[in-house]
Amino acid sequence: MKITNVRLRQVEGQLDTEGEFWEERLVRPIDIYPEHKAESGADFHQSRNSNGVYEVEAVFVYIETDEGPTGMFGPLAIEDAFFIDRMITPLILGEDPTATERIWDKMYRFLRHARKGNPMFAISCIDCALWDLRGKWLGQPVFRLLGGPVRDSVPAYASALGYSIEPDKAAARVKEFVAQGYTATKWFFRNAPDDGEAGARKNVELVRTVREAAGDEVDIMFDAWSSWNVRYALDMANRIAEYRPRWLEEPVMPDQIRNYARIRAASPIPISGGEHEYTRWGARDYLRAGAVDVYQADTFWAGGISEMVKIFTLASAYDIPVIPHGHSVPANAHLALATTVSVTPLLEYLVKWNEVHQFFFKNPVKPVDGMVTVGEEPGIGVEIDESKVQAEQDLSWT
Repeated sequence: MKITNVRLRQVEGQLDTEGEFWEERLVRPIDIYPEHKAESGADFHQSRNSNGVYEVEAVFVYIETDEGPTGMFGPLAIEDAFFIDRMITPLILGEDPTATERIWDKMYRFLRHARKGNPMFAISCIDCALWDLRGKWLGQPVFRLLGGPVRDSVPAYASALGYSIEPDKAAARVKEFVAQGYTATKWFFRNAPDDGEAGARKNVELVRTVREAAGDEVDIMFDAWSSWNVRYALDMANRIAEYRPRWLEEPVMPDQIRNYARIRAASPIPISGGEHEYTRWGARDYLRAGAVDVYQADTFWAGGISEMVKIFTLASAYDIPVIPHGHSVPANAHLALATTVSVTPLLEYLVKWNEVHQFFFKNPVKPVDGMVTVGEEPGIGVEIDESKVQAEQDLSWT
């Protein structure tokens, strides 16, 4: 079997929403600049057009073969599609699509600046599509090809990106999550060191609100999205420790691994990170440094399913759990079902983001009573719901 074509399909549709979909945004490193700090959640996510409609645009990659099976993965960004079209497609045409280790290594060696960022996103998407293709070729779900099932389902935590953090609204949303069966929820800070004491108190207020609404039996987590510094992170960790967060996420910029380790060593609560790091080599640096209690690589970004298997194995040697970032829930579910609870105790489910990210899927992978599972469909098990596609085109820059 040989790869005969790599197709990039851009689709458009409209998501029905009530009111403004993105109620709030997270704090960002770029917020040190006033013009960016003033941006709202709607500005950040570019949520609605002039007619008040939320337009969803996505690109999917299809890997076609001479024997019929086709692998599909996405959605991916147009920037990632460009790298696939211009650099990866000519490299992998004619290759055996089941030789995922060979293809991954060729892509990594050929894209000389592919260690991080959009080139690695492109590699990740191709790798995931190849796993989907392999599963379809063999008539098996990916979790079985990875050695599973180790378990039937995996608990998800409700990740509240985009929800209002006004106390009354946040409390009501937390109670909804608990009623839906979630046993953990993560919220996103909006304030950073330059917001001073008033901002720090608002951060504490958010933690207190979430804990009081969740009750004592539900885990709560909080994300600073790389926007703090060591002193501020430790001050905040000490202030919120009484509310027993399960972890504080990404307190500093991802390249500041030594500062991660400093914070972890002195923090009264666990520290997590790794969402914005890539490949087994990036994971190795975090683990060697003792930087985190939880590692959070993203399957969609860090190298795909092939590379995540290596990251899982490496982290297990350090007894550090890997809880994949929630960018690609279907792929993450297959990985988790093939690993033990000690390696991957939870999956992240970005509640709002997955309404967008899985919008075009016929059978989106969503938690039921707080648990995620997948069926026995071959490959990753997702396909496009053509009724949601209002416009489409094939992309090519060649």
